[in-house]
Amino acid sequence: MNADRHTRSADRDLAAEDAVELTVVARQARVKIVHVRRYLAFGLFEPQPAAAAETPRFHPSSAARVARAERLRRDLGLNHAGAVLVCELLDRISELEARR
Repeated sequence: MNADRHTRSADRDLAAEDAVELTVVARQARVKIVHVRRYLAFGLFEPQPAAAAETPRFHPSSAARVARAERLRRDLGLNHAGAVLVCELLDRISELEARR
């Protein structure tokens, strides 16, 4: 599963100094790092394009996406893949509603 198109285009425009490490995403989302890594593996969010840094960095909005997915997982009893799918569908609905 891929992160939504809007987040990917925003990732490209983000200055390198604004990007955050995975541990920061986890802390801001108030989610254990193991869950954040699982969401990353399912494509909920993506690392910034490769830079000189060895440590992958992520758009600051990644924490909000993780927190949303975790709420869906916890409140609806979804697994990680299901939570990512619902997030993608909700993003698509928002995108279509914005076109009206």
